[in-house]
Amino acid sequence: MTNEEFAAIADQLETVQLTVRETLYEDGSPAHDVYFPIDCVISVVTTMNDGSAIETATVGYEGMCGAQVALGTQDMFGRWFCQIPGRAYKMSVSDFLHGYGHNERWRLAVGRYLQAVIDVLSQSVACNRLHLVSERCARWLLMSADRVHSPDFPLTHEALATMLGVRRAGVSVAAAALQTAGYLSYRRGRFHMIDPAGLETAACECYAVTRTIYDRRLPTSV
Repeated sequence: MTNEEFAAIADQLETVQLTVRETLYEDGSPAHDVYFPIDCVISVVTTMNDGSAIETATVGYEGMCGAQVALGTQDMFGRWFCQIPGRAYKMSVSDFLHGYGHNERWRLAVGRYLQAVIDVLSQSVACNRLHLVSERCARWLLMSADRVHSPDFPLTHEALATMLGVRRAGVSVAAAALQTAGYLSYRRGRFHMIDPAGLETAACECYAVTRTIYDRRLPTSV
């Protein structure tokens, strides 16, 4: 969102502090608010009948949570919750839809973001099918560091395993290898990026592709 676009809606936003595992939307429930992450990370998780779960989308400062209400539905798919704590702007769905219906620049911004989401989801499908757990782990950690604007953030192996759709043991092995290589450290539920450039060499190509998608589709964020 550009500075001009942000200024047009600033008086309708409330800054909130989101905590770990705090739920924004339950699967099938209506959205009452739209969220714009500042330095938190929101996960969208789909749960199967047998209880297994996998992350299907991640939202950080580049995006919006609940933007699909612009498409005519308020019922949310999957569970949306805060994975890495931090701040976000919150706006009521009614204010969001009013702005969307009356401001062409607003509609263009939302459309650009939804197109970026489609592109990233397509890349993620290929990534999950073709790339190694260690490569995907490195990619997810890099994207998380970008979104929280910090090389240090809280995240457990269990949570990372859910995000990647693999067993905890697989994440532990991948994280240990990245730590041994000197790219990161992990202690008491916190990751710290020691060598982001080195970590990027261990990540799959999808990290760079995803960043390119956001840079191409979205204007400079505030």
